[in-house]
Amino acid sequence: MVETVQEQLATLPRSPGVYLFRDEGDDILYVGKAKSLRSRVRSYFNRGDGRAGIERMVARIARIEIIVTSTEAEALHLEQNLVKRHRPPFNVRLRDDKSFPYIAVTVADEYPRVMFTRERHRRGTVYFGPYANAKKVRETLDVLNRVFQFRPCEGPKPGRHSGIPCLDFHIERCTAPCIGAISSGEYREQIDGVIAFLSGDTRSIVRSLEGRMRVASAEERFEDATRYRNRLFAIKSLAERQGADRRDAGTFDVIGLAVAGDRAAVQLFPLRDGKLIDRYAFHLENVEGQDRATVLEGFCLEYYTAAPSVPSQLIVPSDLTDTEALAGFLSELRGATVDVRAPIRGEKKRLAELAAENAAIALDHETTAAEQKRLRRIEALESLREGLNLESLPVRIECFDISNLQGRDIVAAMTVFLDAQPRKAHYRSFTVRGLDGQDDFASMAQVVARRFARLRDSGETDRYDESFSAIPNLVVIDGGKGQLAAALDAMKATAGLPRVAVIALAKRAEEVFVPGRSSPIILDRHDPGLQLLQRVRDEAHRFAVTFHRQKRDTRAFSSIFDTLDGIGPSRRRSILHHFGSAERFLAASQEELEAVPGLPAKTARSVYGQLHRTGGPAS
Repeated sequence: MVETVQEQLATLPRSPGVYLFRDEGDDILYVGKAKSLRSRVRSYFNRGDGRAGIERMVARIARIEIIVTSTEAEALHLEQNLVKRHRPPFNVRLRDDKSFPYIAVTVADEYPRVMFTRERHRRGTVYFGPYANAKKVRETLDVLNRVFQFRPCEGPKPGRHSGIPCLDFHIERCTAPCIGAISSGEYREQIDGVIAFLSGDTRSIVRSLEGRMRVASAEERFEDATRYRNRLFAIKSLAERQGADRRDAGTFDVIGLAVAGDRAAVQLFPLRDGKLIDRYAFHLENVEGQDRATVLEGFCLEYYTAAPSVPSQLIVPSDLTDTEALAGFLSELRGATVDVRAPIRGEKKRLAELAAENAAIALDHETTAAEQKRLRRIEALESLREGLNLESLPVRIECFDISNLQGRDIVAAMTVFLDAQPRKAHYRSFTVRGLDGQDDFASMAQVVARRFARLRDSGETDRYDESFSAIPNLVVIDGGKGQLAAALDAMKATAGLPRVAVIALAKRAEEVFVPGRSSPIILDRHDPGLQLLQRVRDEAHRFAVTFHRQKRDTRAFSSIFDTLDGIGPSRRRSILHHFGSAERFLAASQEELEAVPGLPAKTARSVYGQLHRTGGPAS
């Protein structure tokens, strides 16, 4: 006999542990940890606490699963693993799930490179970061290149096939190891300077440049002295931009937190050896109804498990005092004790207040910007309804576009905008079948017919699709009268469909064609409704072209791989996923091939040799 939720609540233990809320389909809605499972889980079902954000989740809970642990810190560690594995929809998460930028130094090369990257898996490479601002990383690399003149060329070996140095050598941005203008030992000293600076040692670099400048001036080598002076100014300026000096503060991270509604903002100030080296800003979602301690823990789980290091001390807002579990989790992650502290006086309290103030400003700015965007979306939808005389507000817009190359690999795309925003999870692609040659009208008719047949059959369990089962308020056809007529005929031939508004948008003059009217509707080019239609149409075109290129590349890859030894289906998929196109694969250097996950270095060298022995196989 299956227990009801109320029966499960009555039998919950008072031990620490992890709880999982599951829906009727047994999918995980939320994962949380608790010092006492009984009191924590039951608090979600207390309707008198005013936590409106929790009600949507609670209404979907069909089963509660618990895992008892020995300590709260152990529960936090287990929670982190389960959240990472299942990605529950109601857990706190960082807005952007992209990887952080790093500065990489390829120390294993004879002449190392210093470069921007978002990957951290290459052997023989030293990484610095992560950084929150990619622009600052590129600015830092630009200054370092002017000071240390490391090579900007790609690949494990410097130079071009022609053997002629590039422009960077002539403008003093590279010491040209490709032509032997610098020895490998001298070049390595330059790279050591880069590593020292990125590690926080600016004093020795400044002393070295000052000494060289004085020697050059004493020997009346004034041009060299001027160059050293300019490099000295550049390195001092960069060091100052890296942060304010706090000699007495030590090494720790300061976290400021602001929460409002279903959003939160975090400001993280990293201090290293008394120096505030940067400011990282983050935005969180799914925080409505969560207490601030839970939001903080959710952020730390995501951020520090991806960060390359954990500081020995973490300064948190003064109202968050129950941090024992978080400290235990971070200590285990670091491999040494981490002190999580809410300061009550002194410089650290001032820094915590400063971080909190910055978080509040960032959240206020984000809220204001979100409200302005919402009002613009409403304006666009209202303008579209009025301009096209639609019966209802076009909340869900679907757009169809065809892509092919001289009748080959004919594909189509369906993009979806919900509340005037792209809903990428609902995008669908189609492969057009059974047509000889290029026929845009027949292609459009086939795709529209297949889409609305899926709407008609959406009640069948084995054919259910969240996107196809939704009824659009407006269908946009990329094209003119012919494409519109083909789509309408396809919809009329599909029995049992609800009333759906259909229009066509022609690219040439942005004319809008509607059924039953011979002349097009011309909307003002500044009309927010037309601008929304253009965004929807352009997104459909982009998605269709991307899918078409994937089809072409898959065929091209198949042709290429048929001639390569040592590459089976698994490695073929890894290479295709890594490079994305046949052109990038064929142009890849040996180092880039060796960086493909799952491809052994020996096999990568063999593939590079096979590709370049005869100029590469024909595709």
